[in-house]
Amino acid sequence: MADIICVIGNKGGTGKTTISHMLCQGMGLLGQRSVCVLTDTCREPLDPAGRRYIVADARSREALSKVTSKIRSLKAWMGVIDGGGNRTEMDRNLYGVADLVLLPFRDSHEDIRTVIRDLEMFPRAYAIPSQWPTNVWQREAAEKTLDEFLSRFGDRILSPVATLSASKHLLQKTIPGSLPSPLANASRGIARQVLDLLQISFDDVQDLVEEEAASRPRSSQASAVAMAA
Repeated sequence: MADIICVIGNKGGTGKTTISHMLCQGMGLLGQRSVCVLTDTCREPLDPAGRRYIVADARSREALSKVTSKIRSLKAWMGVIDGGGNRTEMDRNLYGVADLVLLPFRDSHEDIRTVIRDLEMFPRAYAIPSQWPTNVWQREAAEKTLDEFLSRFGDRILSPVATLSASKHLLQKTIPGSLPSPLANASRGIARQVLDLLQISFDDVQDLVEEEAASRPRSSQASAVAMAA
């Protein structure tokens, strides 16, 4: 069966949607087939054309149930559910169906206070520093804050995802024909961490041109998931 990864967390604005799409993009670059599932009613579905993953609209309870069931029936697929913010009950429900839970948080005391509560509420979840500073001094200060407040969760903190302006391309309604290499590298980095946690082997294909056709889902499988919503 497919694995389901839920990207949740009580606070909004932590980068859940960005992480979800970067994770799916990275999965595609590593030869894994994935579905990015929209549940946030404040967002609109994105055009699947040109992506290395497919997208599913599950903004209603019924649609989410159908999409989740469909993903589970697909062999060797990954379902990445973008949970949205400020929805504790939804987070609890998604935690119950997930094989892996990610809690993005940014470099702010408010985010860290919230992610501590979420780590305590969801003991199987991993926190992932999101939109992390790239300036040397700011990064050192951020790492010091992590050591100060999150040291007791050290084995549940993943490597940071640095601030990357190119990530906005994945959140556009229609993505550009080509994407910057730094975005590909960062997306691969997230996907590697997740696949390692799930103990799933993968092929790290560096030649993007040769891998383009192989990494995209087959149209029949993509349609099967789309119809489930």
